Amino acid sequence: MPTGIAIWRVDDSPIRVHSTQMKLEKKLEDIIESDPSLMGSALMILGRQVKTDSGKWIDLLGIDAEGNAHVLELKRDRTPRDVVAQTLDYAAWVDQLGNEQIREIYAQYKAAASNQSFDEAFEDKFGVAPPESLNDTHVLTIVATDMDAATERIVTYLANRQVPINVLFFSYYEDGGRSYIARSWMLDEAQSKAARTGGVSKKKEPWNGLDWYVSFGEYEGGRQWIDALTYGFVSAGGAPWYSRTIRQLPEGARVFVYIPKVGYVGVGVTTGQPERFKEVELTVDGAPTPLRDLNLQGTYVHADEAKGDEYEEWVVPMTWIEAVEQPNAFRKLGLFANQNSACKLRSQFTIDSVTQHFGVTEVE
Repeated sequence: MPTGIAIWRVDDSPIRVHSTQMKLEKKLEDIIESDPSLMGSALMILGRQVKTDSGKWIDLLGIDAEGNAHVLELKRDRTPRDVVAQTLDYAAWVDQLGNEQIREIYAQYKAAASNQSFDEAFEDKFGVAPPESLNDTHVLTIVATDMDAATERIVTYLANRQVPINVLFFSYYEDGGRSYIARSWMLDEAQSKAARTGGVSKKKEPWNGLDWYVSFGEYEGGRQWIDALTYGFVSAGGAPWYSRTIRQLPEGARVFVYIPKVGYVGVGVTTGQPERFKEVELTVDGAPTPLRDLNLQGTYVHADEAKGDEYEEWVVPMTWIEAVEQPNAFRKLGLFANQNSACKLRSQFTIDSVTQHFGVTEVE
């Protein structure tokens, strides 16, 4: 049961400020989008009016610092059955979103306003890089200005059975020409946390100690996949964000290479340690050859290299088990994707899907 809020203006004596009947829900979507901290915890909005596969639209979709997705649905004038059913329907769709889909939703949301990527926005918002796996858990919040007994019964029942759902109330007040809003939750923090940590959470898969993921960030005038495919390497760099993780790749690792917005293009094994582009040598026609002396289509020199190692391009030599040109890239809903240059690949679904597609049966 939500805790009631009472407000007094204190002058010579306390004067009660009463809530007013205003169609606040018409404005709440704007208010929460502009400042999601009104929800009581740090959130980054991923999208507004996000279209699902069923043709319905989620009012607001957010993400927290742990990478958990938040569905925020306004009650408006719907019945308890309708708003709860709709929220659960959205949850079923959100549950299937992987890293790539989360990033695509954010990119569409910010396309007209900012060129900042999801990963950059996440780090700006929370002060840390995104976790390797996004949306391991999701949270459902119905936003309302009032609540009836039927909705309270339904939501309480679901939360007691570990469905991560709660109702957030907003009340509207006017006093002396000023407007105020106040919030309260239907379920207390203990109930809500118990539901969020229940059966809906997706347990992180263990790492097999072998497989790594590499995001090969090809871009016009810079890094080109055809070079990596032809001469056997992966690379990243130009800024600390990109160089930090590629330098963690060990020799002998099996690597699954993904080009953002294109798909998986190869599986190979690292045959050496990460080295600076200007120093690395690759074996070409049986002879060690400086990579910088080869006929490359791309550019691997960065303007800020004088700032230090983290601003250079780092290259890891590879032997391809199977690799293809971009038109033959492999994409499938639910495959792991992350803008970290390299990370441990824990998704067995991705490992199985990519190896099966490319006919990879063992490390070569």
